Amino acid sequence: MQFKITTWNINSVRLRIDLVAKFIKAVRPDVLCLQEIKCIDDAFPLKRFKRLGYEHIALNGQKGYHGVAVIARQPFDTKTVKGYCGKTDSRHVGVTFGEKAGLRDPLTIHNYYVPAGGDEPDPKINPKFAHKLSFLDELRECPHMLPARNTRSIVVGDLNVAPLECDVWNHKALLKVVSHTPIECEKLTAAQKAGNWIDVARTFVREPEKLFTWWSYRSPDWAIADKGRRLDHIWVSQALGDRLSNIKVAKDARGWTQPSDHVPVTATLEV
Repeated sequence: MQFKITTWNINSVRLRIDLVAKFIKAVRPDVLCLQEIKCIDDAFPLKRFKRLGYEHIALNGQKGYHGVAVIARQPFDTKTVKGYCGKTDSRHVGVTFGEKAGLRDPLTIHNYYVPAGGDEPDPKINPKFAHKLSFLDELRECPHMLPARNTRSIVVGDLNVAPLECDVWNHKALLKVVSHTPIECEKLTAAQKAGNWIDVARTFVREPEKLFTWWSYRSPDWAIADKGRRLDHIWVSQALGDRLSNIKVAKDARGWTQPSDHVPVTATLEV
């Protein structure tokens, strides 16, 4: 069965629900994972999604900040929410699809919004950056981030780190910029290697080709300058490595009216 999963930091789902609807109608992913929904669960636009054919929704919302959601066309069997660094700041939600979705073997999805980390890349003077580094350390040690050999798992989200030199517009210029500092890249890469995860984007778009999923609001000529970063990721466990078909970064969405600064990233695989 072909399965499409999209990750997208929407930067307020209520503000951009029309853009989400536009994307859904064009792409029809089986699962849409959103970050920074910026609303409590009760304020989430459930009715709009159900009219679009997405009746199964797992939420971990928060008023005005953060928040993640998994939106699906098929029912899931279980939902999980995990807190990190002793905080309840709505940065994770996970679901498992099984018999209810017509799958013989379970498929688990974990949706993350890793802390951005502020502007100053020094944990001694910037508590936001210290929080980010601690979050990445806990992520590496989390049991569901260490899947067993035959476990079918997917990790998606705004991981807020561009780990490779070709994941940013200028490696040397960004070495001291939060999201591409060596310590962040090392910690995210350590989490990926600990779980033996496959980076789907770099399976299809090989190094050293550049690939971005985020362009700053501060750049009015973002498309011409193309000073982007790859902050949004899809990883799959080894059990799904031979099931991958393609990945698509919807760069055109950055040029829509009142867009998010992130664009949707969609992976297709056989499950």
